[in-house]
Amino acid sequence: MNGSALDALLARILGSGASFRDPEWLLLLLVLPVSIAVYVIRERRGTGAFVVPSLEMVGHVKPTWRVRFRWLPFALANLGLALLIFALARPRLGLERTESWTEGVDIFMVLDASGSMAAEDFKPKNRYTVAKACARDFIEGRSSDRIGLLTFAGRSRTISPLTTDRSMVLARLAELRMGEMGDGTAIGLALGNALSRLRPSKAKSKVVILLTDGANNAGEIDPDTATGIAKAMGIKVYTIGVGTNSGKPVEIPVQVKDEETGRIVERRITANADVDEPLLERIAKETGGRFFRATDAKGLADTFSAIDTLEKTEIKTTKYTRWREAFHKIALAGAAFLAAAALLSAFVFPVTPR
Repeated sequence: MNGSALDALLARILGSGASFRDPEWLLLLLVLPVSIAVYVIRERRGTGAFVVPSLEMVGHVKPTWRVRFRWLPFALANLGLALLIFALARPRLGLERTESWTEGVDIFMVLDASGSMAAEDFKPKNRYTVAKACARDFIEGRSSDRIGLLTFAGRSRTISPLTTDRSMVLARLAELRMGEMGDGTAIGLALGNALSRLRPSKAKSKVVILLTDGANNAGEIDPDTATGIAKAMGIKVYTIGVGTNSGKPVEIPVQVKDEETGRIVERRITANADVDEPLLERIAKETGGRFFRATDAKGLADTFSAIDTLEKTEIKTTKYTRWREAFHKIALAGAAFLAAAALLSAFVFPVTPR
């Protein structure tokens, strides 16, 4: 049974909006059928834990209530254990259920995390820091759209699929670090992967936001080839150039191996790392998007306006904004049943050695 089916079952019991926070704990419930089977087998073989007086074994003597209910401690113990397992799965109730219909666009953010993004054009900030800030501003400004997130360097990785949960995407964005995607800058590959993620979308308008310094030097897919694919699919690509393009060398911290100690240390080099504006402008123009600078607030606002003019798709969203934990009472009930089972076993149905 998957998580959604479990949540549906819990919703029937506790009401709409109920779900499990840690449903994997429910796998422990598989222990209960095994325990019951062992108990039944032991009882049928006459090796049960409970021993009755010899007179009660005589055919003409009617079994006492202790004999008829000797299974009760075992049943209570199993019920208590089941409740404790349910409590471990953290059932909770959604107190504020918001269901709404909105119109939006499917957008995939593509963030460059290559080594050149460490260039410190914006001291004390580097390009990567500015790019993440720009991505954050963009995500926060698109309340009605579904947004996905992909990062790349020599290879690419999807960080978040298309979703209306902006807080989740922003949290994933904040966790990103440079140096996780290998060496190089594979713009064509990253753009191609973003297009692949958008292909199943049923949205009327689909957009890619590409944040990079535009210096493509890796990957199996050429940026112009990926641009042609985007154009054929009707997907607009908005490119954001990250870098000052001053024409002067900039400092770039790099990780190198120290020959004497063998440790990885940081060294600072000076190199020309201008933004490849012609490439980014070409990608935007060919797909019907637009190009602007990461530090250009007007360009960001103009892009918002341009996306707002695109044809929207109706999206239904359901959100629970506050939760009330329900495991406390369930755990207390489970502990009570276990205590009752122990007391019954000790004082009402004592185990007597044969």
